Amino acid sequence: MEVKKFTVLGAGTMGHGIAQAAVQAGFDAVLYDVSTEFVEKGAARIQKSLAKRVAKGKLAEDQMKAILGRLKTSTDLAEAVKDADFVIEAVPENLDLKKKIFAELDKLCKPETILATNTSVLSVTAVAGATNRKDQVVGTHFFNPAAVMKLVEIICPVGVADKTVEIAMDTMKRLGKTPIKVKDTPGFIVNRLLGPLYMTAAQMVLEGTATAEDIDTAMKLGAGHPMGPCELADFGGFDVIQMAQDSVFEYTHSEADKLNILYRKMIEAGRLGFKNGKGFYDYLPDGTKKPFKVF
Repeated sequence: MEVKKFTVLGAGTMGHGIAQAAVQAGFDAVLYDVSTEFVEKGAARIQKSLAKRVAKGKLAEDQMKAILGRLKTSTDLAEAVKDADFVIEAVPENLDLKKKIFAELDKLCKPETILATNTSVLSVTAVAGATNRKDQVVGTHFFNPAAVMKLVEIICPVGVADKTVEIAMDTMKRLGKTPIKVKDTPGFIVNRLLGPLYMTAAQMVLEGTATAEDIDTAMKLGAGHPMGPCELADFGGFDVIQMAQDSVFEYTHSEADKLNILYRKMIEAGRLGFKNGKGFYDYLPDGTKKPFKVF
């Protein structure tokens, strides 16, 4: 089966970015969410992103119009998925919610439609278990911003068909992405490796080993990382880190996988990271940032 039509469920940060990647690559795509306000906001963010590229001379005006012409929006789930060859779910990281959606998709989609979840940490096997097409469900973990970042982790749940994985890999390549296969294990590859880095960096700040700024400088200049772990944690969001780390710990019950208490305290203090301008750094209106004194 050759994938021609996408539907993306969820018009938030990841969903609208995935939809943008699809239409930029020449696919027709429907962006779905539960309200007109959400889908219009997602579509507006896609248009704004493309307009920036036009302003920088990276995209012609007529190309932008052609890309936007391939995008449709919908608040009717049945209508949104009826012709889809590939459905990517990008709703909040709640297993019960995802299972409910996939049970609905199983009834509404064509028999041959492949269903994918953009989860960054939850069990894809558990999500697939809500359907009667367990061999046609995969994980497609995109990275933020999804329209730009090249990596997609293709998560292979128990019972998935080799053909499904092959189609998913090929489709991501057609989106201009670099897909890699990984078993359905907690954290997959990237988050499993980042988790200990985030936890250790937070512990060093907590115990006063060094400031967040100096830790970031050390890893950028000493290890060649483009961003330090505290900056990266800010960008990812402390609430997302909490959800991911708690999910991994639920599976492993390893002390090494426990969320560092500093993240919980920062969330309690209303500091979520870059998304609300308050993390290890304060992000100022003029685009600069300054270190936040934790204690």
